[in-house]
Amino acid sequence: MASLTQAQNATKAKALLDEVYKKVTSYNNIYIDFRYSFENAKERIKQDTRGDVTLSGQKYLLNYMGVTKIFDGKKIYTIVPENEEVTIEDTENKDDQMIKPSEMLTFYKKDFSYKWDIVQQVKGRKIQYIELKPTKPASDIKLILLGIDTTTKHIYNLIQVGKNEAKTTITINEFKTNQPLSGNEFLFNESKYKKLGYYINK
Repeated sequence: MASLTQAQNATKAKALLDEVYKKVTSYNNIYIDFRYSFENAKERIKQDTRGDVTLSGQKYLLNYMGVTKIFDGKKIYTIVPENEEVTIEDTENKDDQMIKPSEMLTFYKKDFSYKWDIVQQVKGRKIQYIELKPTKPASDIKLILLGIDTTTKHIYNLIQVGKNEAKTTITINEFKTNQPLSGNEFLFNESKYKKLGYYINK
């Protein structure tokens, strides 16, 4: 009986995630302002900061902790004003502990099992949590709790717990869709940064 209930919960969780996926992939672009928190009790590390990202398909423009990252669909450009440096990489970093910005709203579609979790009321919004567990044993992720606004079918927050018990929380403060874009958001102007004296690391 318990296994039947678990299967029903997994089916219900997948159905909600499918709705979320259908919704977010229907937009031409998405702008997100978010709060990022990281806590590792063992190492006595606690960070709290904010960032914003513009997404369009696989392309993105991310501003986070004083660094700008641009992915034009082929290369990643990491711009660090503090060091006056730009690093250019061919593909996105495959670090298993980090969810790639381009997959921030869709990462759950593969390599995870689903479980229906608690529901919470947050500022008048009904937030349903889905527990995600990696299906690959080698993953550094223990579990992820994904909070979904049941009315808008938008993601409200993401809580990731690593096998080292470090906890990362991303809370979406602002979610805008189909914004007017200039067309240059995902283009890197190399000559501009060369003129500014930046070191270009290819």
